Amino acid sequence: MDTTLGTRPALTRPDLLAAPVAAALASWPADRAAEVAAAAIDPELADTAAFCERYGVSLADSANCVVVAARRGAVTTYAACLVAATTRADVNGLVRRHLDARKASFAPVEAVLAATGMEYGGITPIGLPADWPVLVDAAVAAHPRVVVGAGVRGAKLWLPGRLLAELPTATVLEGLGIPVG
Repeated sequence: MDTTLGTRPALTRPDLLAAPVAAALASWPADRAAEVAAAAIDPELADTAAFCERYGVSLADSANCVVVAARRGAVTTYAACLVAATTRADVNGLVRRHLDARKASFAPVEAVLAATGMEYGGITPIGLPADWPVLVDAAVAAHPRVVVGAGVRGAKLWLPGRLLAELPTATVLEGLGIPVG
């Protein structure tokens, strides 16, 4: 992936990571953690489209992490959905069925930020609460090197999609991402 950004091994730049992201990466086996790179970005350009345009990253090489609140009765479950930036998460179809929920919607931002310790616009599947399912679109899992948030608006992570598929609560789902038309 060509980009105008200089990346460094993520664990050498803890200043570019939200605390839970840094802690999660530090707990990974050294060979896997070494495959994750970080780069500083302008926090005003953290949104995917602006980031990709400014830094020369293809939307096809970028993934979005959206947090969903799935409800069944009085029980609410939070889950992260990781889809290619060229798609949107099938929240009301595949996600709702997979989580066995009666209703699924985007989670309230304030609740997500409080639960994750991450910043809006930087949410990433790495370092999320241990009981949150992480649903990864098969295309993202197969990507050789994808860009995701770093938990803060001022940085991005680059890593092989297979590492996202190996997160402890990850499930890879074919068709999670629906092409944006």
